[in-house]
Amino acid sequence: MYHARMKIALPFLVLALLTVVNAKAQVVSVQLTSEQDQYLPGESMPVTVRIINNSGQTLHLGESPNWLTFIVDSKDNDSVVVQKGNPPVQGGFDVGSSQMAIKHMDLAPYFMLRKAGRYTISAKVHISEWGTDSTSQPKEIDVIDGAEIWSQQFGMPMPAGVTNRPPEVRKYTLEEANYLRNQLRMYVLVSDASGSDVLRVNAIGPMVSFSQPEAQLDRESFLHVVYQSSARSFIYSVISPDGEITQQEIYDYVNTRPHLALDTNGDIVEAGGEPRVRQVDIPIVRAPDELPQMPAQPKQ
Repeated sequence: MYHARMKIALPFLVLALLTVVNAKAQVVSVQLTSEQDQYLPGESMPVTVRIINNSGQTLHLGESPNWLTFIVDSKDNDSVVVQKGNPPVQGGFDVGSSQMAIKHMDLAPYFMLRKAGRYTISAKVHISEWGTDSTSQPKEIDVIDGAEIWSQQFGMPMPAGVTNRPPEVRKYTLEEANYLRNQLRMYVLVSDASGSDVLRVNAIGPMVSFSQPEAQLDRESFLHVVYQSSARSFIYSVISPDGEITQQEIYDYVNTRPHLALDTNGDIVEAGGEPRVRQVDIPIVRAPDELPQMPAQPKQ
């Protein structure tokens, strides 16, 4: 009789233990957010993970390489997301009760999101002390295709003193995409010569539908671009051979249209229009009562 009672009671004991563990997991919430909802294939995809601890205990996280993992799934049945590697998240830290930890990560280098479609991203935190996981709500994103409007191959600059081998050939491509379905954006892509292996994608900025960009390469293979971003304004950008936007300015159409030209040294520069003053260029003007007091002048 005693053994029979033990057999009946055991499942209820297991259920009670699981309920306690799940309750602990629920007091640790994980949130995942992204800066935007639509991306071009290969575009940088920064996400933010927030871990909120309301368990009444201090959590020890980050010591194992898989304490934080990401799940990227396609909502299209015929598409499978290939993971190229694990994001580097290791590094131990503590999260006290009623505290929040924040982790930033770019997922683009670790997941193959080359096909247009809708995807979901989730973040899962493993709590080793409890042997449980806490997972965020899925975040939906769209990967959209852009329309090519200009491209040109170029040779990578050679290191100083190297002249006995052909240069690596890459390609700049300017594309427009209907970001958020109601705003056109200009993107720059740097790829291999064929365009099949995209090395870097960057959003330059908004554009108008009738804008025809003016693009030229300088002697160092940097790309200079001027295009119309709104009714009376133009964006001038300089992009490095690695796809980094190294310079960007806004010009207003005043008297003459902004365009590219050569200066007296043969360098490509922006010409025409009026540069828009940036906030960082405006000097700080303080009220008289905020100025330091002048030292009293000695009496003659």
